[in-house]
Amino acid sequence: MRLPRILTPRLTASAHCDLPCGVYDPAQARIEAESVKMICEKYQANTDPEFRTRAIIIKEQRAELVKHHLWVLWTDYFKPAHFEKYPHLHQLFNEATKMAGAAGAKGATDPTKADELLQKIDEISKIFWETKKA
Repeated sequence: MRLPRILTPRLTASAHCDLPCGVYDPAQARIEAESVKMICEKYQANTDPEFRTRAIIIKEQRAELVKHHLWVLWTDYFKPAHFEKYPHLHQLFNEATKMAGAAGAKGATDPTKADELLQKIDEISKIFWETKKA
């Protein structure tokens, strides 16, 4: 069955990303990772069980947001040409998302785990801004 001519697309559009560039920024992941670190610090400084329970819940939510923002960059912003130019980029994202997950900041209350995550985000950010200049 053929579509009526009125429903047939007249133009084909293509784009580098979902929307015009400018909507992606690793700062979103960094902000959430900074929250994870601060929550870990507050958790360590407080012995109240109710406070600690709330802190863990919020920390895990923020760590999940870190993963989300990293995945969006990894899957929607970065393209094959970027991965060719930066061959370690896939590994870097894999390590960063694991550090945001249960094996890292999400599953720990140690601020040093959050620092490690922030370092990975900084590495991703450096590459991101290099690609924006190109």
